[in-house]
Amino acid sequence: MNYTYILECGDGSFYTGWTNNIEKRLEAHQSGAGAKYTRGRGPIRLVCLEVYETQSEAMHREAYIKRLTRIEKLVIIHMSDWKEHLAEWGLADLALTETENVP
Repeated sequence: MNYTYILECGDGSFYTGWTNNIEKRLEAHQSGAGAKYTRGRGPIRLVCLEVYETQSEAMHREAYIKRLTRIEKLVIIHMSDWKEHLAEWGLADLALTETENVP
């Protein structure tokens, strides 16, 4: 599986990325080994997660989201029901990771 995700940084800004291992990527962001953008902007919080079959789909969605305005990103975040799908995606434990990061 491939994932497109949106993080909310401690300063209220959003970071969008893609990965094929969401657990490892979130760990990297939390430890400061993730993207340069998120370093020093912690704590970070996962606010949206989407699943795609291919890397290409995830990367295209990431590029699309990055072009959106903050308001448009907020709409995506608030309309998403990603937390309801964690178990079916094999990510039931990810809910714990997400809530631990709440400032």
